[in-house]
Order: sequence, then C-alpha cells, then structure tokens
Amino acid sequence: MRFVTWLLSNALAVAVAAALLDGIRFTGPVHGEAEIQHKFLPLLFVAVIMGLVSMLVKPVVQILSIPFIIVTLGLFLWVINALMLKLTAGIAGVFGIGFHVNGFWTALLGALIITIVNFFVDRVLVDDKPARRWGRSTRNPFTSRRF
Repeated sequence: MRFVTWLLSNALAVAVAAALLDGIRFTGPVHGEAEIQHKFLPLLFVAVIMGLVSMLVKPVVQILSIPFIIVTLGLFLWVINALMLKLTAGIAGVFGIGFHVNGFWTALLGALIITIVNFFVDRVLVDDKPARRWGRSTRNPFTSRRF
C-alpha cells in the first residue's frame, strides 16, 4: 500500500510541476480527456524512473558532493534534485516516454515544486501514528496510573 501512495504522490508532484512550468512537459494532447488518457501511464512511468534514480544514483551523488553540501549549508541538495530530474527526463527519453525538461533553471524550479507537493501529499496520506512506528509509546506518562 505504501508503494502505491508513494507512486501516486510522485506522479501528482510531476503533474503539478508540468502544469506550472512550460519547460516541463509530456508529449501528446494538451486538452481534455484525451490528455488524461494519453499522459496517465507515462506519468506513472516517470514516477517509477524518478524513484529508481533517487534510490540508486542520488545517494552516490550526495556522498560525493558532501563538501559542496556543507559549504552551501545544504542548498546544493536542491541542485542535486534538479540534476536527478534532468536525468529522469533523459532516461524517459531513452525509453520513448515523452517527458521533457528544458534547461537547468526549469529543472531547479521543477525540483522545488516536486519537493513541496510531495511534502504536502505525504502529510495528508501518511497515517497519524508516527510515535508507534518508531517503537515509542503514545501513552502520556503524566496521566498514566502506573508508577
């Protein structure tokens, strides 16, 4: 179930970035139901590619760029996210999915939009029991009857 929510969250974030920025686009129809039918599957494929890139390539790039991340107080992570978005578009182009990101600045804004949308979607979809997930009790020690 978590995979499905993750996939839909990433797909929604990419769709919002594509809707807001002219430089991020999918090929095909641009209006109505035909657009939704034509772009839904490629959107899911792009979300999967983005997840694989984030899982396999991004950690290596982050480790190699630790000095830049420290010097820029973490802002270089934003640049890494933009490069991962460009890499995702390149891989999607190899597979003929029809996802394009034009230019570095568009990728930088797209990475910011995708991060923000993923943050808010995850806040809505993630269950409300984070304390139990990490093994801590949700019981209030001040109102407990056990001493």
